[in-house]
Amino acid sequence: MDKEKILEEIFNNDPLGLLNVKPKQSNARTAEERLLASFQEINEFVERNGRPPEATSSNVSEFQLYSRLKNLKKDKDKINILKQHDSYNLLLETIPDRVNESQTPYGTPKEINSIDDILNDDSMNILGDDSEGLFEFKHTPKDFERAEADFIARRKPCKDFDKYEPLFKQVHKELANGERKLIDFREVKLNEGYYYVHNGVLLFLEKINISIEEQSFPSGSREREDGRTKCIFENGTESNMLYRSLVKILYKNGRIVTENIKKVNQDFAETFGNVTDDDKEAGYIYVLKSKSKDPDIAAITNLFKIGYSKTKIEERVKNAKNEPAFLMAPVSIQGAWKCFNLNPQKLELLLHNFFGGSCLELDVFDEKGKRHTPREWFIAPLEVIEQAIELIISGKIINYKYDAKNLLIIMKN
Repeated sequence: MDKEKILEEIFNNDPLGLLNVKPKQSNARTAEERLLASFQEINEFVERNGRPPEATSSNVSEFQLYSRLKNLKKDKDKINILKQHDSYNLLLETIPDRVNESQTPYGTPKEINSIDDILNDDSMNILGDDSEGLFEFKHTPKDFERAEADFIARRKPCKDFDKYEPLFKQVHKELANGERKLIDFREVKLNEGYYYVHNGVLLFLEKINISIEEQSFPSGSREREDGRTKCIFENGTESNMLYRSLVKILYKNGRIVTENIKKVNQDFAETFGNVTDDDKEAGYIYVLKSKSKDPDIAAITNLFKIGYSKTKIEERVKNAKNEPAFLMAPVSIQGAWKCFNLNPQKLELLLHNFFGGSCLELDVFDEKGKRHTPREWFIAPLEVIEQAIELIISGKIINYKYDAKNLLIIMKN
């Protein structure tokens, strides 16, 4: 039988349509579609603001649109593609430049004096439009995309930024000299008046307006907390993003800036006693870290001693290597709080009770071989201990407890 006839019968006898294979269509956008989408962002900016984007240093998003439009106007091919979508004649207008764009002789380095110089010297169009889809995230979780979109879309210039700018500079200074620290984000620590860092940008959480919504599910109704926040960013913008969106982006790539330890000491004194020149120091609450070379001790992370001393801490610990209370080893001072007009032993006891579930259970032997069981060593991160002291100062400690398993302070039920 003829081979062609056999093949024809096979192809014609396909009741299930198995041989009717349609070519797969790609969901990826063409270069022209991406170019149009990037230009549409500029059109949307003009619709919202009634003007083209400008070369401003206080709004990074606007500066990117300004640079994108500027690069588009230099490319005749792209202008031809986009001119029918140029509703505001943006591609025909002249954009004022802040830098000299004179040609640089071949082989002579161009002088760089500002961010404009970098963006405008984009010979390979790396910083131009988004025609290559650099910012198309195909595998980012949808809920995080919504959080990030809310995080960005609701930013606007902060009109009274002049009153915040010195505060941001002060926080940077205090981080540099060790008076503040960056710690991992926990939702329980999302509080008004605190500073946070997201993607390397410092933000101040000025206000939280929490609202409770009831949501219905097949398993029943549940209450969900959400609401708007007021966040001020060190780049001169502000946002009223959703509380839950802020939580998500901080969990993803955020840190907490701790309180200034010197301010905590000052608040401590002011809260627990009216300190005057006539007052005498009652003593010190201190936090120490062991320098023991004992492998059983050295292997324990976040191990600190919380104690009280009537004398200066340096004097108290100078003989630490010979005292069982200090695990028979030298120590380093991690923090000290001067006490006035209060009973520091009671404060020390309060801290011991608060961290009691993480107390070190270890026997130590002195030089004579006598066994001791120190009870002032606790397993808790230093920033958590500092936070507990802050809660004592504010009087809110009774509403919290220490979660020894997860090494964080949580609200009591």
